[in-house]
Amino acid sequence: MMMLISGFIAILAVTFGVMMLAASPSRDAKRVEQRIAVIQAGTARIDGMDMDATSLLRASSSDRFGWLDTSFQKYPLWKNLQRFVMQSGVNSNASAVLVQSAAMGVIGLLTASIVYPEPSVEIIAACVMASLPWIRIAWARSRRLKAFNKDLPEAIDMMARALRAGHAISGAIEMAGDSAPPATGKEFAEVFRQQNFGLPLREALLQLLERVPSPDLRVLITAILVQRETGGNLVEVMDRTVFLIRERQRIQGEIKVQTAQGRLTGWILSLMPIGLMGILNIIDPGYSKILLTDPFGRKLCYVGLGLIVLGGLIIRQIVNGVDV
Repeated sequence: MMMLISGFIAILAVTFGVMMLAASPSRDAKRVEQRIAVIQAGTARIDGMDMDATSLLRASSSDRFGWLDTSFQKYPLWKNLQRFVMQSGVNSNASAVLVQSAAMGVIGLLTASIVYPEPSVEIIAACVMASLPWIRIAWARSRRLKAFNKDLPEAIDMMARALRAGHAISGAIEMAGDSAPPATGKEFAEVFRQQNFGLPLREALLQLLERVPSPDLRVLITAILVQRETGGNLVEVMDRTVFLIRERQRIQGEIKVQTAQGRLTGWILSLMPIGLMGILNIIDPGYSKILLTDPFGRKLCYVGLGLIVLGGLIIRQIVNGVDV
């Protein structure tokens, strides 16, 4: 019976994977969907009124899960999820990630029900598996923001040199898009393209901030917008902005060095109980069997894991509590 259930789950997983690959959109379709998501994440100002850009576009149903976008588009949480996925830079959208999360949750639930049929374990396994697609999105988003922040000072230097040479701000943005490192050049090139399509510079920069929610970029955009409204030497403003961003990054690096021991301590204290339990069971098989078979022992395991996670979060909060 166990072999039949395992075979059914394996066939179900393979079939689902083949269907996902067969129904996946082409590379051009993904690129179009990503551009539409970029437009939908921003806002357009018409006749002095703030209007959601999504009201100017038809709901896209080209995706195989487009009905989810149509059903949940009116909810702010769904728009935040779309923005979150768009900021990661992956060729996907919120509806596809949500379906992947649901499928992974079902697989985790079925696997746990076979391996260890305990309601609490099944729920935990389903939640862990369902969170994997969102963890991948969050990791890609964090990696993209780090790369952008690292290359941003160089892009600002290019823009300042272009302004000194007599170019307008639009020309400086174009040069940054062409010559800056890929992490930042791609985004500034998108700003220049939006300007060519008739979008005001202010709205193009605000949409850039929607795509890349970087504190350093927010400083730059605020400086540019304030200078355009009040006047002044934009080159000098950019030079000071670059200095501020680089000093901020330097201080952040020093903080990471000073808190490296604390982070390592957190990992050691969190993984040590699990590692010691595994080593003791290797030396003496069945040493902790009662913790897994006895109901009270299982409750102790749940409490212990919860305390380990809570302690790791507290240490993380202490280490990362310094903000620059």
